[in-house]
Formats: sequence, structure tokens, C-alpha cells
Amino acid sequence: MTEIVREKPVKFSLPRRIKRLGELAYNLWWVWHPEVQRLFKEIDALLWEQTYHNPIVFLRDVDRARLNAATNDRYFLDKYDRILREFDRYMNEKDTWFNDQYPDLKDELMAYFSFEFGLHESLMVYAGGLGILSGDHLKESSDLGIPLVAVGFVYTYGYFSQRITEDGWQEAHNVPIDFDAMPLIRLLDENGEPIKIAIELPGRKVHARIYELDVGRVKLYLLHTNIPENDPNDRQLTDRLYISDLELRISQEILLGMGGVRALRALGYQPTAWHMNEGHSAFLTLERALEYVRKGMSFDEASAIIKKTNIFTTHTPVPAGNDEFPLWLIDKYFAQTWAELGLTRDEFIEMAKIKQSWGGDAFSMPILALKLSEFRNGVSELHGKVAREMWNFLWPEKEAEDVPIGHITNGIHTETWLARRIGILFSRYLGADWADHLDEAELWAQIENIPDDELWRVRRHLKRKLILNIIDRGREKWKSNQIHPVQTIASGVLMDPYALTIGFARRFATYKRANLIFRDYDRLLRIVTNARMPVQFIFAGKAHPADEPGKQMIQDVYRAVKDARFGGRLAFLEDYDMNIARYLVQGVDVWLNTPRRPREASGTSGMKAALNGVLNFSVLDGWWREGYNGRNGWAIGEDLDLEAEPEAQDEADARSFYDTLENEIVPLYYEQRSADNLPAEWIARIKENIRTLAGTFSMRRMVTEYMTRLYEPAIHNGIEERNGDEG
Repeated sequence: MTEIVREKPVKFSLPRRIKRLGELAYNLWWVWHPEVQRLFKEIDALLWEQTYHNPIVFLRDVDRARLNAATNDRYFLDKYDRILREFDRYMNEKDTWFNDQYPDLKDELMAYFSFEFGLHESLMVYAGGLGILSGDHLKESSDLGIPLVAVGFVYTYGYFSQRITEDGWQEAHNVPIDFDAMPLIRLLDENGEPIKIAIELPGRKVHARIYELDVGRVKLYLLHTNIPENDPNDRQLTDRLYISDLELRISQEILLGMGGVRALRALGYQPTAWHMNEGHSAFLTLERALEYVRKGMSFDEASAIIKKTNIFTTHTPVPAGNDEFPLWLIDKYFAQTWAELGLTRDEFIEMAKIKQSWGGDAFSMPILALKLSEFRNGVSELHGKVAREMWNFLWPEKEAEDVPIGHITNGIHTETWLARRIGILFSRYLGADWADHLDEAELWAQIENIPDDELWRVRRHLKRKLILNIIDRGREKWKSNQIHPVQTIASGVLMDPYALTIGFARRFATYKRANLIFRDYDRLLRIVTNARMPVQFIFAGKAHPADEPGKQMIQDVYRAVKDARFGGRLAFLEDYDMNIARYLVQGVDVWLNTPRRPREASGTSGMKAALNGVLNFSVLDGWWREGYNGRNGWAIGEDLDLEAEPEAQDEADARSFYDTLENEIVPLYYEQRSADNLPAEWIARIKENIRTLAGTFSMRRMVTEYMTRLYEPAIHNGIEERNGDEG
């Protein structure tokens, strides 16, 4: 085993008394501990905002005089010492949930693979919901003490930066990432050379450097190919997320799956079980099989072994959303692999063959993962049902309900998404240790202890905070002198901090129907501009650069936002990211979601909103179908036929949206006030919303379910196989 030297590229010049700020900056534990963020902010609040909450850049650029002043501030030093004690306790703690529940598994290891990880806005290695879920999974695994190691990519450009033209067309700009501005730890061998792995692609080897990222107690390893050993084309493999070019895409997925296994081996890891988060990493099954074949096993023997320790989570409820490759690409990239596995071409193709709509065959990544995994799950109850029906043809002898694909509904990492002031209320009225009991219903029953006036005061504060942030963003755009005045209005500078505010923020894909609310334009105009009871909408989100219909939908929405008749009560926030998401899910009054059923596999943004006392107004799809109880938010449409004709479904859902908004939501917010001018019924819904949703849809509940239902049996399978080999 090569000795690994871990090098942090930025050497901070900090006063000795507070030198461990640099240590905090290199562990993302600070991301879900707001007191650490406030510590940096107290040194220089303006610089903290200007560096986009990036402690690496902050500590590199902060004025020395401000650091010296902090060392002379007794209150600052008390906070600093308290935070470091908590950090040390956390990192060295042995009494974790995992060790308590599974003391006999403490020496085992889970491997978790994902194409993207959404950990913080300053780390652009994510595109959207899949990445946010992956990042939250790592954070909660750290909190629970689960022995987990993760693999992904660090991208040269990350996901694109979005700009909206005056006419509403999305422009994608690739912004190079400054690797020294990220908490990436360089892994070097004993000679000071970067640790790398290689994969075989047609006619050449491609090398990838390995970086380490500390997420609390969890290690995330990120591969990167923009290094001198590779030719110019191969250096592009980790340029961007979700490249449309199929040759680059299959090369990326070979690197993630097969290269990711090799990276863990190079670092000395021997995971007992392997979790593929979506099909992008399914080629890891081939690399694992190759390891056994090279020991003398047949492919059938090898695949029988690896299946028992493989876990596959599918997130896509429509076949077209899954990665598939034409057979000529498989011929080009895997002829050597199937020969080494001892398979014929037809046997290899058969592992993942799917019939396409035009009659030809393709190689399907989810089918490969499904066939070579014993543990399989969708991400909500309805999605599990849809997945069983969608993949029923792989088990033709079974009825759809008996197809071996279960479900574990998604969750969110509570402390990442919780507004600090809501957290203070929880600590005051639910108990200081409330975060240790997140998934216990008894805890959330105490939400009634929070006085209505205090809860409402915090909710109003969070909305003002959101609106002020929007105004500041608009002011900065206006100062740039590079946009049309109407774009300044469209950015939300006329937003009212006291009007009923509805948020819609997500990827702009056509099935999410961002334009549904404009179906009866005149009726929406009447609702929004009611002088006595005004309503305002905030939109945000990106369309994939290759998704022309998605970009067209953004343009349709943006043109409505610019319509002067709405009086500036509609806004579109450019360049949606985790920072904007936090403001929105904490600050709006209502969270809107309008997918066409049953295409929303789960969704998690509404869970983040609910946690903060924001009420959901959504189609009964994904997680909301499980969460809605009639008193904790509102439903759009009904839980009826999943095969409804799209036009008829759109018409019915739009009518339901207008009727519910106009006749229920708006009056409840404005008219039903108590003697002390509090919207008592609205607050009652807020409490019911938090009570029923905050714990049930937490990442703690989700990860403990993964551990109990998937990880533990997979680990025991691995232990049995290992013991059999030793015997």
C-alpha cells in the first residue's frame, strides 16, 4: 500500500490563537453548523458575502487587521473555543448511532457512487436534485457515524452559470473552477507525486487524479482528468456535468464506475457493500466482476457474488430519462472487457439490452445495475410502483407488484436546510437535543409548544430576509449597466415583503410544467393584482443546455414575468443554486410544484420548505402523495388515473390550481385573523405541516432505512462471502 500524503494547497497566515479556522475551512462540517458560518461572518461580514460563503477564499483574502481584532475579542474567542470543542467531539466521537445499533459492523465499509454531490454553493460539482440528495446523504451518514466512503467527479467548469437575455432566452456560460478555492485535499505518494488511476479506453489509457474532500467524518473522493498525462480530448472528460456527446458520456461513466473502484483500491479501501445512486456508475459492476474473474472465477460465479453486495437506487420514472448507449459504442468501448470476462458479444449485450421505440436495441445502464444488484429501490412509494411496472419485463414470470424493486422515500439533511431562527425556536421549545431525535414522532408533537406570535414573527423575518436579498441582487445587476431596465424589474426589485409569496424553483423540464399557472392568464392576473389581497410568485431554475423545450418554457415564464400588468409581482431569479434555494425554501409562504403525474420520482425541495414552516401546494406526485394529509398544505388535482391524457390532465390541474389559490389559500392568509391580528388558521397549518413532515421526510429517517433495509443485509452478504473465502 502506497503511503498517502494529504496536502492542503492553501497555507493560511492566521494568528496562532485562531489558527484552527483553517482546519474548519477544510472540513465541510461547517456547512451544516450555522454558528461556524457566523464566526467567519463576525470577522468581516461584507467579505463573507463577497466570497460567496467560501471560507477558503475568505481566510485567504481577509485583512490581517480584522483577524488580529478577532483575537482581542473575548466574545469571539469564547465562541471559537466552544465551536472547536464541538468539532473535536464530533470528529472523535465513538458513541454514534451506527456504533450503538451495529457494533459488530464497525470494521465494515459502504461505498457510495454518484455523478454529482451538492454540498454547498461554493462547490460547483452538482447540477440539481440528484446531487443535493447525494450531498445530504453524505452529511447524514457522517452524523450517524456510518462508515461510508464516496466517489464522484470534480469538474473543470462544474454546472453552467445561467444568464437570461432580455427576451427570456437562457444562455449557458461555463466558468472555470479555481481548485485552490475549494477545500480539495491533494493526495500524493511518498515521492510527492499525485496519486492517480487509469482506465482503458479504445487505443489508449486515460489517467485521473484523485482529490479528497472531508464531509464531517465521511471521505469523498473526486476524480479529475484535466492533467498532463492525457491528450486534449481526454482532459475534457471531467469538464462538465451531463455532457450530451455520447462518446464523452460513456467515457465519463466508465471512469466513474470502473475508475471509481480502482480509485478506492488505490487508496487501500475494501468496501463490503456498494451503492450506485442512479445508473451513471453501473459500470462498477463490471470492474467488480473483473476482479473475481482475474482470480480464476467464471463470470457467472463472479456476478453471483457481486450481486449480493450491490445496491441500486433509481430516480427516473420514465424510460427516456435513463442513460442508454447505442450498440456500436458498446462494441467500440467494451470488446476487450467482454473477452476478459469470458463472455461473447451477445452475452455481454444481453446483460443490459433494451428495445428502443424505433425497434433497434440499446445498452441500458439501469438494466445493467438492476440485473447485477440484489438490492434495488425507487425513491417514493408511487415511484416504487412505477419502477416495478416499468421494469416488469426483466422479470416476465412475475406480476408487477412482485417485481423485486422496493422504495425508500427521499429525505433532506435537516441542519443544512433549516433556517437558523427556526432552529432557535426548536431548541427553545422542543429541547436542546432535538436534533438527536429527528425521526421520533414524539418530538414533533411538541411543536404546539411554540407560541403562535413567536412562530409568525420568525416566518415574517425570513420573508423579509428573502425579499431584501432579491432586491440586493437586482440592485447589483442594475449597477452593472449591462441589462435592460425591465430585467431589473423581472429580477424582483418590486417584491413586497408583506404580500403572500409563492415560490417555484426547480429544473425546467417540460414535465414539471412551470407554465401551468399561466394557462388562464387573465384569471392569474386578477388574483395577483388584487389590491386588498395581492399574491406574488418567484421563479428560479435552469434547463439543461441541450433541452430546447425546457429553455422555451423559461422564455414563456420570463415573458410573463416582464408583463407590466402584473406590477412587478412576478420575479425570475437567475442562476439558481443552493444559496438561492436556501433563501427561497426558508422565506416564501407557499411552495408550488406542478409536475405531470407520475413523473416526479420524489422531489425534495418541498420537504426543505415544509421544515421551515412553508406550506406545500403541489400535485399529488412523488413525496407529497405520502406527506399530504389535508391539513398540512394543499393538493393540486386528485390522486386518480396515472394514465390520463396530458392535455386533459393539464386542464384539470390548472383549474384546481386557480380554484384552490383563489378560494382557499389567499383568504386563509389575509382574512382569517385573530384578535391580535395573527392568521391563526394559517399558523395552525404551519404547525401541522412541521409536525407531520419534518421528521418523516428527514435524511436521518431515510439513511437509517437504507442502513436497515439495504446496507445491513448487503454487508452481511459480503461478510459471509469473505468468511467463505477464508474458510
